[in-house]
This record gives sequence, structure tokens and C-alpha cells, in this order.
Amino acid sequence: MTSPNPRPRQPLVPRRQVLGLPVTAVIGLALLAAPRVVLHDLDLIHEGTFVNALFVFVPPIIWIAVVLWKRVPNPFLTLLVTGLFYGILLAVGHQVLWDSAFGGAPPSLGGNLSGLDPAAQSVILRLFAVISSVFTGVIVGAITGLVAWGLGKAVSSGSRTP
Repeated sequence: MTSPNPRPRQPLVPRRQVLGLPVTAVIGLALLAAPRVVLHDLDLIHEGTFVNALFVFVPPIIWIAVVLWKRVPNPFLTLLVTGLFYGILLAVGHQVLWDSAFGGAPPSLGGNLSGLDPAAQSVILRLFAVISSVFTGVIVGAITGLVAWGLGKAVSSGSRTP
């Protein structure tokens, strides 16, 4: 004899419905910002230049345009996750290009920590660089998500006005 299930099973919500875009599209958006990491760490673009500004601002503008165009249900969440993936790409890029970025003279700790073994210093600095990169990506995602959310609200409320 089979007993009835007291709670019906809820269908799993596909990630596309949660983010409003396929995960591959979210990763693709994050990849748009990755070339700047490589170009900057290889010293091919420099802070304060027009080309650098393009690499800094165009990818997040594209992120915002895509979530507005696709009318994702929660642009903040979608771009926060995009920023997380960007932060991971940023961290990986910085780690892979670490030696190139510092021209063979990697940073070292100072003060009371200057006496630590150079290998231990390298591990500490690289760990903090990873944390900083992921945090940076998440912040970029949060800011662009807030902008997209605000623009989405402004556009939707403007379209309701007769």
C-alpha cells in the first residue's frame, strides 16, 4: 500500500529563470571585462588613458544593456553574479600574470612582517590579491546591478504613464 505524500514536490527552478539569462551568458558577460586584466598586467594599457577607460566602462555598460534588453526579473542579482564571475576571472588573471605584472620584482611585506620567509610572503600577498579581486568583481556587479535595477524601474514606470 502506498501512502500519499503530504507535501507535493515543487519543481526545481532552472537557473535561467532565477538569473533571467543562461549561466553561460552570465559568464560570457563577465568575460567581456577580462581583457583589461590581461592588457593591464602586461603593461599594454595604462591608467588614465582613453583606451583604458574604454576597457573599464564599456563591459559594465554592455552588462546593463543586456539585462535591460532581456528584461531579466532581477537585474541586481543577475549582475551581482556576473560580477562574481568577473572577480574570479580577475583573480585568475592576476595570479597567472603575477610575475609579468611585477616585472620580476614581486611585492613584499613590510614592517613586522618583513622578516617572514619570501615564500610565505608570496602566499599571503597572493591570497589577499585573490580576495581583493573577487571583492572588486562583486562590487562592480553590485553597482551595475543597482544601476540596471534603477533604469529598469524608471523605464517600466515611464511606460505606464498615459
